[in-house]
Amino acid sequence: MANGCIYGTHRVLEPKGSLPQPAWRIDNSMELFDNEILIDVRALNIDSASFRQINEAAAGDGEKIKALMLEIVAQRGKLHNPVTGSGGMLIGGVEKIGSALAGKSELKPGDKIATLVSLSLTPLRIDRVKAVHPGIDRVEIEGKAILFASGIYAKLPRDMPETLALAVLDVAGAPAQTAKLVKPGDTVAVLGGGGKSGLLCLLEARKRTGPWGKVIGMGRSGTSCARMERLGAADHVIQADVSKALEVYRVIESLTGGRLADLTVNCVNVPGTELASIMSTREGGTVYFFSMATSFTAAALGAEGIGKDVSMLIGNGYTRNHADIALELLRENQVLRDMFTELYAKEAL
Repeated sequence: MANGCIYGTHRVLEPKGSLPQPAWRIDNSMELFDNEILIDVRALNIDSASFRQINEAAAGDGEKIKALMLEIVAQRGKLHNPVTGSGGMLIGGVEKIGSALAGKSELKPGDKIATLVSLSLTPLRIDRVKAVHPGIDRVEIEGKAILFASGIYAKLPRDMPETLALAVLDVAGAPAQTAKLVKPGDTVAVLGGGGKSGLLCLLEARKRTGPWGKVIGMGRSGTSCARMERLGAADHVIQADVSKALEVYRVIESLTGGRLADLTVNCVNVPGTELASIMSTREGGTVYFFSMATSFTAAALGAEGIGKDVSMLIGNGYTRNHADIALELLRENQVLRDMFTELYAKEAL
């Protein structure tokens, strides 16, 4: 086996010298390097912003969705949406382990895993798209993928269905980062709180603020708000268009007596919500942009334009123990588990 770079730079075709994620094109041939793991892929969980864009470009046509995905992979060697810049994650079985990792990795052929690194950097070959599930941003495929030595993953837990675990692991960074950011007594606003990452963040915020804190959930649709009400983690559930910054600001201002939020978590999967997040946050507070629809140019210049001094964090999909933190929320809260089962795990792979 040929030697490979721990970060996968040996796979980069264009531009040379780049890392795999920002690269335009990578090598998706499945001949294994010595520090890679070959995965037999069963399903892809496309990140929400990317799937929404692909679905809209295909006008909701399943066959066109398949064609667009195949086109992206053919052009780039990975499922790296050229519009949103994002990807997703995959589930599959370990097929082969490179010689340099043999005996060093806890994995063995046959293990079922979910990769916790983005499809935007993962060498991927799609042989066939078997089914598209638009309601849960999931695509069943036959194909292969490569996990680099630096790539993180989670073995699928045995105490819940694979589809349920996959739905949670797809956004595990959001509640784990929320857990790090929230302090007892904080006021936390979660924009897009009725979605997959939003529900997890609401529950984690509730745990961390304690009885003296305040948690506000905001969603655009009545359905989204009904989910938040059912979860019961928010002190206030508000239906609002989060792209309308002044309206959102006035609501948060009213609910907090003018103090605003200590932490605002943005889980919205549409663009144009940066200023609502910033304006909802107090001076010296923190905005955590988990959404891949975020324009960080708009966030930076928007904060400057309104003279708002807040810390703004990019939604890092990884933090230590994030898979365990996210899965534990399902184990602790039956209402959350029931909702995730109904929403994301009812369509068996």
